[in-house]
Amino acid sequence: MNIFQVDAFTSKIFKGNPAAVCPLEKWISTEIMQAIAEENNLSETVFFVQKKHQFEIKWFTPTCEIDLCGHATLAAAHIIFSELNYKEELIEFISNSGVLTVSKKDSWYTLNFPSEEIKKIETPKTLLKALNVLIINTYQGKWKLLVELEDEETIKNLAPNFSKLCELDSLGIIVTAKGNKVDFVSRFFAPKIGINEDPVTGSAHTLLIPFWAQKLKKNKLEASQLSKRTGFLKCKYLNNRVEMSGQAITFLKGKATI
Repeated sequence: MNIFQVDAFTSKIFKGNPAAVCPLEKWISTEIMQAIAEENNLSETVFFVQKKHQFEIKWFTPTCEIDLCGHATLAAAHIIFSELNYKEELIEFISNSGVLTVSKKDSWYTLNFPSEEIKKIETPKTLLKALNVLIINTYQGKWKLLVELEDEETIKNLAPNFSKLCELDSLGIIVTAKGNKVDFVSRFFAPKIGINEDPVTGSAHTLLIPFWAQKLKKNKLEASQLSKRTGFLKCKYLNNRVEMSGQAITFLKGKATI
């Protein structure tokens, strides 16, 4: 089978978030897809099958299947446009999270995803111990926590206790603060699903974009994820939907033998 590795939310090799992309002619077993993802050992491996004018899509971490992944969707769209001779302006993906679309203009891809609601909660004591910094507010999403911290420097210098994070009920922890040169910055940790830190996380921005749009009273925002690899996103808040625009570059093309 063909396999590609793409750096997403960046225009430079070795930056952004790497994802493995596996185009399929028909679906293979979940067990084999999980084994491939474990073998790749990237935060995400994405599989898709074209069904007429749409694409069915699935995402796997090294340890489990998940319902939504932004950077791997961007990576899949990049391969569809650049390698599979796709001529339309818009790609429609069918997923466990509903219909997702990706459009392309010049070197930029725009993902349109459902936004996610959050509610303010009391900060768990385990979270305080795991992060060991001042927490302004904590919010609960479907399976992620959104944690507002003091400033960009705090986000940049944060060194969480991953063992403690695993004790939380939530599978992912987003930390965020107002940015110095962009509207907001963030990092994302998900040790429970095999990803201590994800370099650039599209799904986290389905919570971050509504949060910061309402806080800053603006619907167009720029964001940076401050992992070691870093990533840049142009964002738009559309109430029950969000848009994330980013670039992508192919690092690797090959064949997987299974």
